[in-house]
Amino acid sequence: MTTTTLFDLAFALAAPFWALLILAPGWRWTDRIAASPLPMVPVLAVYLALAVPVFPELWAAVSRPGLAGFQELLRLGGGAGAIWAQVIAWDLFLGQWMYREARELGIHPLVMGPLLVLTVLLSPLGVLLFLGIRAGVRRRHRLTIGGRRVPQRGSPDAPPASAATAAGHRR
Repeated sequence: MTTTTLFDLAFALAAPFWALLILAPGWRWTDRIAASPLPMVPVLAVYLALAVPVFPELWAAVSRPGLAGFQELLRLGGGAGAIWAQVIAWDLFLGQWMYREARELGIHPLVMGPLLVLTVLLSPLGVLLFLGIRAGVRRRHRLTIGGRRVPQRGSPDAPPASAATAAGHRR
């Protein structure tokens, strides 16, 4: 296979899994697939096919990171392809994690769909936005249990700490 074919194949192998996460949330098979590391394996195989032929240049770029080394690596078709496949695999890993977290926290699929699309395209922005939403949802879950507001430690409406708790743990 040519470098160009492998480059194109990296995303083609990940795209069906992204489609499940975005278009079929809550489907039993989507949940099972999202919980598995296996969707990344074909993309990582493409990474290996691209990385092995340029391994000396790849190793030089990652063992002594510098802009010039990465620029040299990216000039090689296999080097750029290997970095691309690595990014695709990592993005899929992040997308699967975001999907599972969102399901656990009850974040609506209409919120997650566009967020996962953003993550496919610009993963740092998608992940940062998700982390903000996740923090807000987790905070809201901590503040309410069973529809009742639960006072947080140190808030004016929190119950006073017992003497044992205030003094620390004693035997």
